[in-house]
Formats: sequence, structure tokens, C-alpha cells
Amino acid sequence: MLPTINLGPLVIPSASLVYILGIWLALVAVEKAAMRLELPVSWTYNVATIGLAGALIGARLVFVAAHWSAFRQNLLGLIWPLTSGFNLWAGLLVGFWAAFFYARAKRLSAGVTLDALAPGILVASLAVSAADFLAGPGYGTEAILPWSVSLFGILRHPVQLYEILAAILALLAWWAYRKRAEFGGQLFLVATAVFSAGRLLVEAYRANAALTPGGYRIVQIVALAALLAAMLLLMRNATVLETETSG
Repeated sequence: MLPTINLGPLVIPSASLVYILGIWLALVAVEKAAMRLELPVSWTYNVATIGLAGALIGARLVFVAAHWSAFRQNLLGLIWPLTSGFNLWAGLLVGFWAAFFYARAKRLSAGVTLDALAPGILVASLAVSAADFLAGPGYGTEAILPWSVSLFGILRHPVQLYEILAAILALLAWWAYRKRAEFGGQLFLVATAVFSAGRLLVEAYRANAALTPGGYRIVQIVALAALLAAMLLLMRNATVLETETSG
């Protein structure tokens, strides 16, 4: 674990540095994917940028609204520091709709646009997991394995590294299918299925997982729903293509 990086008199939070690098790499990944898929690069890049900006602003505003008593006496805290204090689910929702309305205004195809966005989303997820690993907010269950990490004096599963592996496998799946895609959205669905399956397995080893009132792991529920939806859509489109070909 490396929560801070010391550069002489400067002490830089490692997570913040990884987030900044991750945002840049995610946007680069979207740009490269749009070029490979022969999409309007600038418009596709803008979809990613607007979605990201909407996610950050929405996540921050909802967090501030939920904790307004802590901010009313310190209005500067609304915008600084921005190293913590975000509502993840609100950010995802606002970011999605911001990107959706921009893409619709530009009349971009939903399927192929999602194909181009998929690598950026996976790179961003990878960066979040790397930042969590360095800063240590999340941790795995106890395990005595050659690759276990020590946290709080206990050997644990490196769940963040498992998440990174899931994202890498999903990126490899996207890359493997990039020239074989038969319909718009197939690359996105394949990457979603692989990543969701990975997160479904990984979350079982997280010691501080968010739980529903009934004790079920929220991330596992979301991952299972995404996996099933992706598989059903892939099978449905495969059936439609087969019918059109035979007809």
C-alpha cells in the first residue's frame, strides 16, 4: 500500500495521481477505439468527456446535498478539496444521461458508440481499482496465499488486483472481437459480460462489501444483472442475424 508519494517537500496522495492519469488514459482509449471503429472521433470523444464531467459534477453535488450541514459553514469545501466526497451511483446516473443526450443530439448510433466507449470505461475502472489498492480503502478477506497482501497486520486477498485483472480480461475480449463484430454494440456487450463475470467472482472475496438489508452484496447483484442482460442481448442478436441469414 502506498497512500502518498513523497517528492522532496511535496506529499502527493497516490490515489489522486492515479485518478488523473486514469481519466487521461480512459479518454485516449475512447479516441483510439473510435478511430479503429471508423466513427466520428471528435463527437465520440465528446460523448466520453461530457459523460465524465456530468458524472463528476453529479456525484459531487449529490454528496454535498446529502451532507449539507458539513458544508454550509465552509462554502469553499464545495469545490476544494475534491479528493473525496462523491456519490458513486448519482455520478453514474448523471454521467449516463449527459452522454446519452449529447449522443442523441449528434445522432450517433447507440451500439457502435457504446463499442467505442467500452475501452475507456474499463480503463477508468482499472484506475479506480489501482487507486483503491494504493490508498487501501477497500480490502479483501483473510487469506494465506503467495499473492496475499498485508493490511492491518493481516494477510488478505488483493481484491483490487483481482478487479484490475477482470478489467484487463474484458479489454482483451474487446480487442479479440473488434474485427469480428457482427452488429453495433456487440463489443460493448462482450466486454460487459466478461467484466461483470469477473466482478461477480471477485466481490465474494471483499471483506467490507456494501450489503443490502438482507445481507446480499450490492455489487454482486449489479454484476449478475449486467451479466445476464449482456448474455441475453448477445443471444438475441445472434438469433436475429441467423434468421436474417437463413431467410
